[in-house]
Amino acid sequence: MTQRNFQPIERNLAMELVRVTESAALSASRYMGLGDKELVDQAAVDAMRHTLDGISMDGIVVIGEGEKDEAPMLYIGEKIGDGSDPKVDIAVDPIDGTTLLSKGLPGAIAAIAMSAQGTMHVPASIFYMDKICVGPEARGVIDIEAPVKDNLAKIAKALGRKIGEVTVTVLDRPRHVGLLAEIRATGARVKLISDGDIAGGIQASLPDSQVDVLMGIGGSPEAVLTAAAIRCIGGEIQCKPWPRTDEERAEAVNAGIDVDHIYPTEELVSGDDVFFSATGATTGELLKGVRFFGGGAETQSLVMRSRSGTVRWIDATHNFERLDKVRYS
Repeated sequence: MTQRNFQPIERNLAMELVRVTESAALSASRYMGLGDKELVDQAAVDAMRHTLDGISMDGIVVIGEGEKDEAPMLYIGEKIGDGSDPKVDIAVDPIDGTTLLSKGLPGAIAAIAMSAQGTMHVPASIFYMDKICVGPEARGVIDIEAPVKDNLAKIAKALGRKIGEVTVTVLDRPRHVGLLAEIRATGARVKLISDGDIAGGIQASLPDSQVDVLMGIGGSPEAVLTAAAIRCIGGEIQCKPWPRTDEERAEAVNAGIDVDHIYPTEELVSGDDVFFSATGATTGELLKGVRFFGGGAETQSLVMRSRSGTVRWIDATHNFERLDKVRYS
């Protein structure tokens, strides 16, 4: 990959981004359990966009809600900020797990990542990628093209455990029938999740987590957000394009995409200073969800910066009366 010099980022944008994910989670969680995914997503997008407007930066959305004609806000290519430095790429998932939130199920989060402009990379015409994520202890031992049993044996050795003591997170999808059979044949423990592989990948990377590795096929945009978080934590993600059809494969090849290319962590997000924030919308294993009380709410967020390696867990109390005065004064 061509080496480029990027403008250093002096501010800790992670501490500004947490306001963005808090706002998205607070707004979207008001519609928890109503069964309307679109309403949940739009509430999160509106809140996220409004809060991003208050950050001084020259940003461009590289992972967003789709192309301009599909999404009125936070679309890919949208300019964010007042045009002042720093120049940054922005990746957003206003709610990772819209189905979870719309059904009142655990594990929905609002997520955002930033790094210097030109440092976030994902094959635009490939919607899904095969992924494997691990934490710092198993960094350097995984190979997405190796057999499942070999990867799990190496991960177990790196962790100082037996394979039967390793827990693997997999999205519960029909496409993973074969993968699950291979994992179970090794004796490894399996944790199925219905949605939300950003949270799953982060959990696999955090120390003292209940999960050791994420395997399987998930969204390409989510791969970039997961990679941003992993850059901060110090783990590893490897991804490989997974065209759903022969037509999608042909379109990718015609667009110059190598569908056999393996994307390592540092290629998905190559910046020297990466910022990540996630706020829980519904309570899951990674984060507590929004809890409303009379006149306010509580949130929990995970906020990280790669340059310092700082990982913060932020519990916040929001006073709606005072917030409204700040917003509309």
